[in-house]
Amino acid sequence: MKVLILVAIAGFALFSIYCYAWSIPTLQLFGPAVVRGPAAGRRIALTFDDGPAPVFTEQVLDVLRERNVKATFFLCGKNVERYPEIARRIKAEGHAIGNHTYSHPFLYFKSRSFMGGEIDRAQNAIEKFTGGRPAIFRPPYGARWLGIYPVLRQRGLTLVNWSDTGYDWKYGKDRIVSETLKHLEPGSIILLHDGLETRPQRPIDQSATVKALPQIIDAARAAGYSFVTVTDFLGEMMNDER
Repeated sequence: MKVLILVAIAGFALFSIYCYAWSIPTLQLFGPAVVRGPAAGRRIALTFDDGPAPVFTEQVLDVLRERNVKATFFLCGKNVERYPEIARRIKAEGHAIGNHTYSHPFLYFKSRSFMGGEIDRAQNAIEKFTGGRPAIFRPPYGARWLGIYPVLRQRGLTLVNWSDTGYDWKYGKDRIVSETLKHLEPGSIILLHDGLETRPQRPIDQSATVKALPQIIDAARAAGYSFVTVTDFLGEMMNDER
């Protein structure tokens, strides 16, 4: 009996480690994930998840326009349907758009058909209101699961996570700035949020991100960095492989 209990405990521990590993954004063990751009040059990419969401996506866009920065927005299809005019503005102002599923589910233990349905609904919503279908995908929370890679291959989507984050879902402005700049390096893909998936649902407040963003941009430029989109990075990486 003791041996069976020990085996069960060991099995549960291994399974827990296995599940946790799928949630590590930079891990390449189960399949490829773009987490940074080319090391050559001092270029970095700002990315924003979970939008569009008034008024914060609009405020982020205002900051980016004022500072002439192009970024990448990973949009939830449900939010695109709610706020199509903001999605159109993202596209019109020259930013890249990625797929962040339709309803922002945690993908653990989800079937291929479920994941494919979430991705397809988001693709359709984004195409309907912006006129284009994204070529990049970011899973909610950066967490992947079994079957996601065949689903993405069938749809010609590249999985993009991140190498740097300001942890803006839990910190105030100053900490967001310091956390983002602390790990900045050539090729960094930075995770921030213009929306926020909350359970239970409560009002979205990304005001700290909006306040931090000008300081992040100005400090990065002062350190010699320039900004590109994730799709710019991917184009360069494809050219390097040829």
